[in-house]
Amino acid sequence: MPENKVGDTVIMRKPHPCGGNRWKIIRYGADVKLKCMQCGRIVMVERIKFKKNLKQTIETESVDDHD
Repeated sequence: MPENKVGDTVIMRKPHPCGGNRWKIIRYGADVKLKCMQCGRIVMVERIKFKKNLKQTIETESVDDHD
């Protein structure tokens, strides 16, 4: 399974209470900071719990190294 990184959009197993299930990763370390794409709420999740509850990575931000 490829490692997730900042900027990726993911779907988690359980939806947010607002009804949204798409999240954007805004920090990835020992904890993962996620932003709900529907309501904008930001939550912190332990990386182990994040990996357990991750359903799918739907969009990956590409980084261009061209100047």
